[in-house]
Amino acid sequence: MSAPVFSIVIINGSVRAGNYTAMASALVADELRKDPGVSVEVVDPATLDLPLPGLRPDSPDTKRLRELVSHASGVVLATPEYHGSFSGAMKLIIENLGFPSALAGKPVSLLGVAAGAIGAIKSLEHLRGVCAHVGAIALPLPISVANVHKVFDRDGRCLDPAMEALVRRAGSNLTNYIHRHVCPAMQLEQLLRQGAAQR
Repeated sequence: MSAPVFSIVIINGSVRAGNYTAMASALVADELRKDPGVSVEVVDPATLDLPLPGLRPDSPDTKRLRELVSHASGVVLATPEYHGSFSGAMKLIIENLGFPSALAGKPVSLLGVAAGAIGAIKSLEHLRGVCAHVGAIALPLPISVANVHKVFDRDGRCLDPAMEALVRRAGSNLTNYIHRHVCPAMQLEQLLRQGAAQR
């Protein structure tokens, strides 16, 4: 098996035990790992020591998180919808990515889950706005899972094949974008550098 060509970081925005956000993002990770040219790292905020902005200096976890995202080819942001917006855990992660943000220039796929019938539309809209503000490239067609407690069972199995296929697209949409837009730019840069070196 060849070495990974690019890396994807999946960031979960929930710290609740047995949360549905992690269940949905696990499908995305599984989809991404089908491509031998992709490495995947999943970030669980429950395992990180992330300070509130301005409260104390950056923690080792903050520095490691920034480095991880800085070196990623793309990012998946997965969040539950809380009180009409994305989660506080997701906001804390974004704040710890600094400004200029480690997300700047990164293609980002958005995934939201909600218990309500209209899904995570509000949280995804808000998250898209924040991504734009920090310079990330939020891809079109964010994935919203409505009635999430009916979509997954307690063991994390998806009970709706159509929704499972949709959730998995949060991963394939991102890799398709990287293959079509990022890889050609990298190849062009390499060719230009080689040409300049031969002069």
